[in-house]
Amino acid sequence: MSGIVALTEAASIGLHSMVLIARSDEVLNVSKISDFIGSSRHHVAKIMQRLSKRGLVSSNRGPSGGFVLKKLPENISLLDIYEAVEGPLAVQSCPMDREVCPFGKCLLGDLSLRMSREIKEFLEGRTLKDYLV
Repeated sequence: MSGIVALTEAASIGLHSMVLIARSDEVLNVSKISDFIGSSRHHVAKIMQRLSKRGLVSSNRGPSGGFVLKKLPENISLLDIYEAVEGPLAVQSCPMDREVCPFGKCLLGDLSLRMSREIKEFLEGRTLKDYLV
């Protein structure tokens, strides 16, 4: 079954991993994160490296190593996480990302623009603090 709006696996791993780290009382390594969210260790490691490069987490090596937040949960938005993994989230008016519609007017009207704007605003408006239990 196809979905109209879907996160990439990478974005999903990034978001879920960061919420998991924010909620944890212990340092979490790639193995613990991948086991919890059900993703491959290799993919989790790759995503965590991107998050580390963007300054959202720090990593410590060794047997007691793992990842910790570099900022307070209220200072990390879901958009920060998404863009660290996927790059800038563009608000687009064309679902096919075309400059000119072959029909002169988009068949979906302004739906793509409204949806992409709403998704971006949602991600901007939520921080990791919103997901702490």
